[in-house]
Amino acid sequence: MDTQNPNVPSHAHTRVAAKKHPNRRHPHSGLVHDHTRHTTRFTVIGNHLAQHPELSLLAIGLGTHIQSLPVGARIDIKSLATRFPEGTTRIAAALKELEAHGYLRRERVRVPDGRIITRTTSCNQPGHRGAEAPPPAPRKQTRPSGGKTLPAVPRPACPAPALLQQATDLLTGLRREDPRLLLSAGDTAHLAPGVAAWLERDVAPAAVRHAMTTDLPPEPLRRPAALLAHRLTAQLPPPPPFARPAASPPPARHPLQTCDTCDRAFRAPAPGHCRDCRSGRTELPGAA
Repeated sequence: MDTQNPNVPSHAHTRVAAKKHPNRRHPHSGLVHDHTRHTTRFTVIGNHLAQHPELSLLAIGLGTHIQSLPVGARIDIKSLATRFPEGTTRIAAALKELEAHGYLRRERVRVPDGRIITRTTSCNQPGHRGAEAPPPAPRKQTRPSGGKTLPAVPRPACPAPALLQQATDLLTGLRREDPRLLLSAGDTAHLAPGVAAWLERDVAPAAVRHAMTTDLPPEPLRRPAALLAHRLTAQLPPPPPFARPAASPPPARHPLQTCDTCDRAFRAPAPGHCRDCRSGRTELPGAA
């Protein structure tokens, strides 16, 4: 019973394995978490920031604070120094730490009014730039039933809603002139600006209707909207001539007259009294 195994090292020299660390075997001797799941007003922070081995505690806290702010919040040195008691010098140093480790990007940009500002971008994953915004989808062009794009039509200088509505009503009524000119809603919306350009040039609706429906081919129309688009462009009338406003007639210049009372010269269509004498006569009682 008292024989010892010389191959077994003594417990004093036994190295504690990582998985058998005293703090892991006895969790109550170290940190204990009492967690409650957040459902509102929370921010996900990566451990690479919260446990960064090279950042200072101030930089870690400031980086956590910045990632929790909404877009557009002010994070310049003066604003942060107003919010926290550390002062501008320490806050500036912490911002430089975050920038050096990729958690902040600061660049000088020129805004539309000509001023140059500093734009700060917060990165919650250094080295991983956000994907560029996808380009806007190209606008779908109006296509007839055949699948081909309709030709472009003229555009009015002032596309007033009332003018476009009048053009739409005119196009909708073409089917009464010729049943083959029954247009879809998309074709009508495409052709309406072209008709409005004609109406804007002082062309009467009846004249537009006549230009669209006269001399149509006798065979069936495979693409009536394309035919109308071609006519609206090829037969577009010129703008109306500029009418100069009529010149106003010069003011009448009456001949010189001599006042019957004071012999003063004045202009009037007929002899009589000057203005001063007429005023004096009306102030006298019984003056005619």
